[in-house]
Amino acid sequence: MKTLDYRKMLLKIAENWTAKALSVVLAILLFAFHKASSMEERFFSAPLRLEIDGSYTPSSPYEQTIRVGLRGEANSVYPILEDDIIAYIDLKGKTKGTYRIPVQIRKKGTALGVEPLEIKVEPGEISLTIDHKASKTVQLKTNVRGSLRDGYQLAGWSLTPEQAVVDGPADVIANISELFTEDVEIDDHDSDFSVVVNILNHEPLAILRGGATVEFKGVVQEILSQKTYENIPIILKNLDSARWTAILNIENGSVSVEGRQRDLDRYTALDAFSVDCAGVQEAGSFSLPVDVNVPVYLSATASAPKMVVVTAQIAEPSAAGETGGQSGDEGEMAP
Repeated sequence: MKTLDYRKMLLKIAENWTAKALSVVLAILLFAFHKASSMEERFFSAPLRLEIDGSYTPSSPYEQTIRVGLRGEANSVYPILEDDIIAYIDLKGKTKGTYRIPVQIRKKGTALGVEPLEIKVEPGEISLTIDHKASKTVQLKTNVRGSLRDGYQLAGWSLTPEQAVVDGPADVIANISELFTEDVEIDDHDSDFSVVVNILNHEPLAILRGGATVEFKGVVQEILSQKTYENIPIILKNLDSARWTAILNIENGSVSVEGRQRDLDRYTALDAFSVDCAGVQEAGSFSLPVDVNVPVYLSATASAPKMVVVTAQIAEPSAAGETGGQSGDEGEMAP
């Protein structure tokens, strides 16, 4: 009887087996669909890390950020911190050359132990060229634009520091001989000034060591003008007018003076020339140098004459006080 019961049971199970099998498959599919529909997706960008030997560096542009997709249950996916998903490519052991390397993922912290969790990255692999790492010291230069206030000029300028150290792939560094800063605007300055400017680096694979700014220092001076004064009387000094009268072969001179325009405008040059007659101790003709005297805020750039002939004669007692050009008590004589 038991055997008959088993047979009946088997026959019962076998009845409509196709429909029953379809029902089971459908149930599995419905369960899988339900699970899939309850999964959440989350996307963010992550920096791409390079794991590379210290003597090598990238020598071609590459994607530096990767799109990361997380898929899993909502209560598990959203608490994951972005910093706990690390995207990287492994170049350790690679030498100079071009490689196509898959992007890998490393999990840490809040991303550990999360199940189910599906992680996808875009792009999935990176093409990258690497080269030997090199360093180089290059000169820094700049361009000056604009104009100072009227009456002023840029007398000089300097950069601090004057040089920069650049790190990068050897092939790239070899082509860098100098670097320029941003143009320096000097408009409206009328005194020394300083300004911080950026160093322009148009090669993304070259890294400036120690910062990308320099200090520009400008030295500002007033513009110097020149003026020539004509027919300036030559004054005799230190002549013993009680004993001598004197005549000059050249009575007037000319002098060219350089200085600030406002100083030139107020200068008359009337006492610019003098001749020291202290050495005249006898009658006769003497060739003496002409001294040029200008204020300390001006400078004489040219003058004439350089020498004059002074002819001395004995003064007659009755005419001692009337000798032409003598200055009496001051011991000076004007021609």
